Amino acid sequence: MMLELAGRYPVRLLCGTLRVSPSGYYAWRKRGPSRRQQENERLLQAIRTVHQQTRGVYGYRRIFAALKAKGIACGKHRVRRLMQQHGLRAKRRRRYRTTTQSRHRLPVAPNILARDFSTTAANRKWVSDITFIPTHAGWLYLAVVMDLYSRQVVGWAMEPRLDKELGLKALRMALASRRPPAKLLYHSDRGVQYANNDFQQLLKAHKIIASMSRTGNAYDNAPMESFFASLKKELVHLRNYRTRDEARTDIFEYIEVFYNRQRLHSALQYHSPVEFEAQECAL
Repeated sequence: MMLELAGRYPVRLLCGTLRVSPSGYYAWRKRGPSRRQQENERLLQAIRTVHQQTRGVYGYRRIFAALKAKGIACGKHRVRRLMQQHGLRAKRRRRYRTTTQSRHRLPVAPNILARDFSTTAANRKWVSDITFIPTHAGWLYLAVVMDLYSRQVVGWAMEPRLDKELGLKALRMALASRRPPAKLLYHSDRGVQYANNDFQQLLKAHKIIASMSRTGNAYDNAPMESFFASLKKELVHLRNYRTRDEARTDIFEYIEVFYNRQRLHSALQYHSPVEFEAQECAL
């Protein structure tokens, strides 16, 4: 405080107000920051780096774990105190909102995936889901198909209406670009967009095995939820789309240019999905 005010008020007046001696103040100025203060400054810089790298979504517990993994010695409560003092907080998640229509009498598939998101090769397990993008012209609905092996988005579709054609278009794109072998596992929720007869017949025609999440359980399709969370935080929540076409262009670039080809994934040894698959094919 003294350093901040010394340029605006006489030092003797400040010392008298704070009940410290001028000689003590000048001696403190000569000594410089204490070792503890220097350590706090270095730790704060490391905290800021992790906070920025994780796009502000980590609280003090996860930041402490990340610092520990980097070999930085510190205490959990010290991290919390420094974050509080400097206004570093985790971003709050927005309330989960369902998009697919699960109230129907169509047959549903069992949850064969059972939260086993691991796989040893491409085109063995795909996951799919639908989200909404707000624009001034109304909702734009986005359906995505992801390969769990590389987390690459292999199919997607965007439409102004939430109907069965949305999921079908995303699946057709994925089939055309990947040409998967038989017995591919295709996991989704149990909404009508996936349970309808046309969609299920397309899966059967390509000998694809259907798997569906339990009712209202987002964790059964966690990789897709993670992708949509990244899309919203890194793009959609930073925009104010006037038209659906404006949103389409932006989302296309995010998926095909940034996410698939540039964005580094810790789960892929910090490679992009396209790069990860290319390296695996070269081995």
